[in-house]
Amino acid sequence: MPSKVSRTAFYAGSFDPVTNGHVDVLRHACRLADHLIVAIGIHPGKAPLFSSEERAAMIKEACKAFASESGTEVEVITFSGLAVEAAKSKGSTLLIRGLRDGTDLDYEMQMAGMNQSLAPDIQTVFLPSSPMVRPITATLVRQIAMMGGDVSAFVPDFVAAGLKNKLAATR
Repeated sequence: MPSKVSRTAFYAGSFDPVTNGHVDVLRHACRLADHLIVAIGIHPGKAPLFSSEERAAMIKEACKAFASESGTEVEVITFSGLAVEAAKSKGSTLLIRGLRDGTDLDYEMQMAGMNQSLAPDIQTVFLPSSPMVRPITATLVRQIAMMGGDVSAFVPDFVAAGLKNKLAATR
């Protein structure tokens, strides 16, 4: 009987903060890979609300239960530059991309084509968001939270608490 092929997947984003949409994609990605690398993009021109360490802790907490259940090792890293290059450097064979709607698909198809040219050995895999999380974006979550709105329907409980504490400390 042939031995099982190990699959390493790479899921990149800002994760500022981790939303229920991210968690949905993470859950599905854990079903596809033995090793899931969640890569926090660091962009010098952007000032995130949460530090990369805080975001890494949120990601680990968010996927702890279902990663264990599926037997997937989750590794959280930071990177700057091209996601496809970071994926290649980590030995990934799958590039995970979440899709909310047709607008995402149009953009992601262009990116997948470019990534295919840059790294032909890495396959882009599109994971459609579950209907309940499709409208959620980290940008909207931050904006709602900054204006004092309740974001508990859009993020895990511990992220909602972290947002509340973070924003209270900046006021």
